[in-house]
Amino acid sequence: MQPSAAPSIIASAAARPAVAEATSISKRFGATVALSDVSLAIASGESHALVGRNGAGKSTLVAIMTGMAAADQGVIHFGGVRAPALSDRESWRRNVACVYQRSTIIPALTVSENLFINRLSPRGMIGWKSLNRRAASLLEAYGVHVDVTRRAGDLDVETRQMVEIARALSIGARFIILDEPTAQLDGAAAARLFRHMRALQDTGVTFLYISHHLQEIYDVCETVTVLRDARHILTGPVREISRDRLVEAMTGDALSSNSGSSRLTPGDVVLRVTGLELAGEFRRMSLNVRAGEIVGVAGSGSSGATAFGKALFGLRKPDGGEISVLGRSVMGGNVPDALAAGIGCVPQDRQKEGIVPLLAVVENLTLPVARHLGHFGAINPQRQRNLADGLIERLDIKTGGRDQAAATLSGGNQQKVVMGRALSSEPRALVLIDPTAGVDVRSKESLLAAVDQSARDGRAVVMVTDDVDDLRRCDRVVVMFRGEAVREMAAGWLESDLIAAIEGIEVGQGD
Repeated sequence: MQPSAAPSIIASAAARPAVAEATSISKRFGATVALSDVSLAIASGESHALVGRNGAGKSTLVAIMTGMAAADQGVIHFGGVRAPALSDRESWRRNVACVYQRSTIIPALTVSENLFINRLSPRGMIGWKSLNRRAASLLEAYGVHVDVTRRAGDLDVETRQMVEIARALSIGARFIILDEPTAQLDGAAAARLFRHMRALQDTGVTFLYISHHLQEIYDVCETVTVLRDARHILTGPVREISRDRLVEAMTGDALSSNSGSSRLTPGDVVLRVTGLELAGEFRRMSLNVRAGEIVGVAGSGSSGATAFGKALFGLRKPDGGEISVLGRSVMGGNVPDALAAGIGCVPQDRQKEGIVPLLAVVENLTLPVARHLGHFGAINPQRQRNLADGLIERLDIKTGGRDQAAATLSGGNQQKVVMGRALSSEPRALVLIDPTAGVDVRSKESLLAAVDQSARDGRAVVMVTDDVDDLRRCDRVVVMFRGEAVREMAAGWLESDLIAAIEGIEVGQGD
């Protein structure tokens, strides 16, 4: 499937006036093309889905349509009128609002204060009783039942989202962008959100709906647009686009059937996980990983996959279940005990959980084993240098010397330091969470080579990621969806099948 030169806006949408239009939008960030000649029209009163894999250009398009960024080329229109200057924030707010996955509600303020923030009093004096009455009346009109004097930080995710939507509507915006709105909602809360959306659509409110859960697109949207590799691929009525075709549009025609093969025949079980649970994240997760085996764990942001990976290393404390390494039980929520049991980890965020920026490379690489590099609490400098030099060579870390501060390395080399630190204790099991995120091609090759070598050395490897290239190194992939393992895929999976499972749909279900 080739990218179309311009979007084919469907007839039913064309029959209604466009609330918002993006025409021939292009945007670059340095050498990176974020959007290339992308056009989009959202018809009045519809829910229009915008889908695509990570890096497709969705976030950049939203930033431009909400006035948070300027396009290099192209124009935005609201109701047929060209969008105002970026400096005119009030006009933008009257045209469009975005409810992000991460709430913009201010937790310390009340619901009333959040609803009318920057509009508390035109005369300088706040009439609190009047303000609260206005807030209660506004929320009641949208079917939101909450005490408006409560701290917004005490609200659940579902109610916070509805408060944000009500705030946007009260300003005058009739076009709302919902960015992954169900990522933190359970099924019942998601269903209530959809009912609110339909009720608001009946009053003329228009939605641009962004979600990794493709089944939701079929549940709540009339039209869908697909972006891939910064380009527009497809726009059409949801009812006429099969699930197979939608996944194909997101991934492209070149779907490889080769996911790689095992390096060695896996040995005995090293890492055993039984009935692991963490409230609000995942439940009943069981997994056995053998020596020499790489097992991928894949899922979208709300799947619980990342939280599962963190729980294996003690970065999150599970509410129940068991973890063991070669029969030795691991204390939940305890990183030192996980290390002692033989688990190494590359955490998700190298800046917050990985490197210690002001420490030297040699210190970062040897942190987990520092107490073993000498006697009576003193580190033997020569032993520390030898260990660090070996890891620097093994992982091809480009550095001005082992004493260089980790913060001054490139992102790829920082990630190699984090990998080296995980390997420094010679772990029996290795947990990797997005191990190649944000690194260049050469660094990615080095990191994945280290993963392969770890398996050849007999380690049990769990790799939590949605990066298809990384997952192809795995002997099998466990797919998580909304907190549960829903499918296990052996080597040889198709990319379209994997993505369909991650998005919570079954390819082959028809139109």
